[in-house]
Amino acid sequence: MNKVVIVTGGSKGIGFDIVNTLARNSYTVVFTYNTSEENALLLKNKFDNVFPFRIDFQSESDISSLVDFAVNKFGKVDLLINNVGVDLVKQIQDISNDDFDRVINVNLKTAFILSRGVSKNMIKNHRGNIINISSIWGIVGASMESVYSISKAGIDGLTKSLAKELGPSNIRVNSIAPGFIDTNMNSFLSANEKQKIIDEIPLGRIGKPSDISNVVMMLENCDYITGQIIQVNGGWNI
Repeated sequence: MNKVVIVTGGSKGIGFDIVNTLARNSYTVVFTYNTSEENALLLKNKFDNVFPFRIDFQSESDISSLVDFAVNKFGKVDLLINNVGVDLVKQIQDISNDDFDRVINVNLKTAFILSRGVSKNMIKNHRGNIINISSIWGIVGASMESVYSISKAGIDGLTKSLAKELGPSNIRVNSIAPGFIDTNMNSFLSANEKQKIIDEIPLGRIGKPSDISNVVMMLENCDYITGQIIQVNGGWNI
């Protein structure tokens, strides 16, 4: 049977490319979406081995039902990719408690709940792989993105902790920390602002979603890597 993978936030950006890559490599892919129904249907119609799952990431019952769906339908989860994320660009004095809760719930709490859910099946099968998509801002912090930075630093902490806890059960846990990637999340930047960032990157270009998908496949094929925060940023923070 093909490997079964759950990808959160799979209908756009980095997640969309990850779903495409895994589907082309014969994985059975359960991916989540919320508002991007058109992209979700596009993937469903393109591949017969992908299964879209609509979810409200503010609902713990919705999140838990995702793991139940995958395990009940396919009997296992081999790979979890915690990719879903929302950004918030505000000065700290303007950030409300609701703002804080929304970003932490989507970016961090979701990854915790899903990791907890799939770990039960992975421990039973004595194998598994969890890949968390964090961010360069979880490592160095970002001005006016304090809550986002907190959430991604938390993802990296979760990664290291679970790598130690689940390693004896042959379950690997790693983070991929993208730098500046060409997705809609960065669409608010002007051309001049983007160029200033590119000028700071030794490789001289914006990253592509496929740069992240390639590392996902690398981590799938390298079974002696765990607990690592793998930066994919063109050398931006050397």
